[in-house]
Amino acid sequence: MTSRTRWAPRTLRGRLSLVALTTATLVMALLTIVFNAVVREHLQHQADDELRTRAAAVTATLDTRHRPVRVLETPDDQFLDTNVWVFDGSRLIEQPPSTNPALARLAVSLADTGRPHCATTGQPDGVRLCARPVAHTGGAATVVAALDLSPYQSSADALLFGSLALDVVMLACTYALTRLAVRRALRPVHTMTEQAAQWSATASDERFTGVTRPHELACLGGSLDALLDRIRALLRHEQQLTGELSHELRTPLSRVVAELDWLSSRPRSPLQVEAGHARIAASAQSMRTICDTLLDAARDAAATPPTGTCDAPTVLRRLAQHADTLGQVTVTLETAGPAPRAGVPEALLERIASPLLTNAVRYARTGIVVHIRREQGHIRLTLTDDGPGVPASFTGQLFQPGRRADPHDGHGGAGLGLPLARRLARSAGGDVTHDADYASGARFVITLPPG
Repeated sequence: MTSRTRWAPRTLRGRLSLVALTTATLVMALLTIVFNAVVREHLQHQADDELRTRAAAVTATLDTRHRPVRVLETPDDQFLDTNVWVFDGSRLIEQPPSTNPALARLAVSLADTGRPHCATTGQPDGVRLCARPVAHTGGAATVVAALDLSPYQSSADALLFGSLALDVVMLACTYALTRLAVRRALRPVHTMTEQAAQWSATASDERFTGVTRPHELACLGGSLDALLDRIRALLRHEQQLTGELSHELRTPLSRVVAELDWLSSRPRSPLQVEAGHARIAASAQSMRTICDTLLDAARDAAATPPTGTCDAPTVLRRLAQHADTLGQVTVTLETAGPAPRAGVPEALLERIASPLLTNAVRYARTGIVVHIRREQGHIRLTLTDDGPGVPASFTGQLFQPGRRADPHDGHGGAGLGLPLARRLARSAGGDVTHDADYASGARFVITLPPG
């Protein structure tokens, strides 16, 4: 872990506050530098204006009509003589009572230039000198005035320290206000996160839409709603798959239990034992096929339809032979024309037709007719029984998982067979429908792609 990552704040509020503090620091540092540079430049201009004014005042006291140039006496001589040098050409006419050698040398160098010019000594506090040439008939005189910059430097330093102190206060306030603002802004996000976690755990129907929120939070709420809907759909799919497996495995598992009870009830001959083992093996293989078929259908629900073909009459004839009719109901298989092939695997056709045939056996009085024919573009399988039929008030709920017309009619079932048959048929590009116009019992139609 790098030092940068180690010192970075762990919370979004801390990171946003740090970004705001860093940005404010850079901006205020730039503003402080520019402000103090402008202040120092302004103070220097003020000092130069003061020096030019003083030099102009001294120039007004010079008599340049004669040679050499003379300094006239005025009431303000003491003020004008302070830090002022007067040169006639290169000859010094007047100088301050006490002169620093460095200042004197700088004054001479400024007078030698013969033009208006200013310079500053390198002393800690600094002294500013400005030269003002005065032309006359006999040559040129120069007035050099000096000014101590200590007061100006003190003012500049005071402004610098004041601006730095103000920067510190402003940065502290910026950091505190940013953390407060971000905390208040993220409070709805924290609430939405807790609600989403609670709703996903309980599969609640509550959603974030319908509540007025800022645009960003509304977008977040929409994303969370989509995620919650997806979780709910996955939970429904998982429950549906569990129920379908339980529903389809119940019959072969009952056969296995029955065979085991039959074999253990009393001694059997070797042939009977061998036949019982064969039936147990067939039931186990049936359960394996059921699991593979349903899991493949659930896994490939959004992919391409299952591939493979089978002889539809052979599959339905085998289902009819294994139907538990107890001799009370006859199953008749009718085929129109040549034996058609269905464009689905054999195991899938069994899982589609088995719930329909089981229901028909369960409710039929005397007979069931299974009719198979090839039509244009598809295979049509019709299962008709002479039972009580489906109540007209229940036809709209017939293919809804877990719904039964009369749960107390004395027949077992969980209401999952028909929804499973329709889902598997549609996954293969076909469908399962109920013929509501048939009034002498129940008729269901399976359509499948041709093989």
